[in-house]
Amino acid sequence: AGTAKAYAYDQVGKLGWGRDQYSCLVKLWERESNWRHTAMNKSSGAYGIPQALPGIKMASEGSDWLTNPETQIRWGLGYIKGRYSTPCGALAHSDRLGWY
Repeated sequence: AGTAKAYAYDQVGKLGWGRDQYSCLVKLWERESNWRHTAMNKSSGAYGIPQALPGIKMASEGSDWLTNPETQIRWGLGYIKGRYSTPCGALAHSDRLGWY
């Protein structure tokens, strides 16, 4: 998870987000998957670090989505940016509703 978190930190910076957004991302993905790229929700089938539902959605970011944490992180950050604008926005939604 350390390497994945370091990669995510770099990507958060490239998107122009600050440390506050990185902190929200860490909390969000600790809750979702504990940063495990093989995490699978047995009831929903959500997969990977960002818990994509279905996991195959992450193929848009790379064919290695099943095994590559970096592919999952890039996809997850794109999803967050498109739907919630920022990781803190996604975390607030998750805090309210239990999902993002």
